Amino acid sequence: QVQLVESGGGVVQAGGSLRLSCTASGRTISSFTMAWFRQAPGKEREFVARITRSDGRQYYADSVKARFTISRDNAKNTVYLQMTSLKPEDTAVYFCAAGGGSPWRRVGDYDYWGQGTQVTVSS
Repeated sequence: QVQLVESGGGVVQAGGSLRLSCTASGRTISSFTMAWFRQAPGKEREFVARITRSDGRQYYADSVKARFTISRDNAKNTVYLQMTSLKPEDTAVYFCAAGGGSPWRRVGDYDYWGQGTQVTVSS
């Protein structure tokens, strides 16, 4: 079992930045591809970014490309999401996820989830 705990959410003005953290316990994150998803009110949970377990390759949703950066520190068992140039449409609950095998962009690809952290971007 893996427990994931997100932190770093908050309220920020448009154009600002936030860094989210996801700390794992129970198993080392080096065994997993890690990802961030988000869910806005009334909408489905959507893929934001992922970083592979094997070579650390990063993949992003088109809506966040060039603004968000996913990274991992296996020694700290933590994954980060650096968010810059935030927009009101980035407002959502952000979830960290861990997946074995070869997870891609679907919610069902991932085995473990955190409880989420709220990000609110004001205009």
